Amino acid sequence: HLGYQGVDYVKFIRTFSDRIYHAHMKDAWWGHGDGTVGVFGGHTTFADPRRHWDFRSVGRGDVDFEEIIVALNDIGYAGPLSIEWEDSRMDRFHGATESCDFIKELDFKPNEMAFDSAFDKENQ
Repeated sequence: HLGYQGVDYVKFIRTFSDRIYHAHMKDAWWGHGDGTVGVFGGHTTFADPRRHWDFRSVGRGDVDFEEIIVALNDIGYAGPLSIEWEDSRMDRFHGATESCDFIKELDFKPNEMAFDSAFDKENQ
């Protein structure tokens, strides 16, 4: 929820690294409404085109999940990446499956050696 509220979520991960014990992946888009409804949504329903933000299937919104994975790797996070799926425009089974596949593709193992060491003939 940090992204649509204007918080730098990658900076948040790095700043509070010692307090992160679980990571849940959830996507949203923001800043695409028509300007009649602000960040708190008023009394509009999800999927209302006037909304400032709305939940999207993971990978279909504005959250930069690759940067999140990099930041989590950098802080040594080795826990699960749970999917919290919501997208009122999409079938939930299709969306949840697509979201899991998207995150699995991005969930790469961090490099265990310095980049230059990979080219050092003595370490090969």
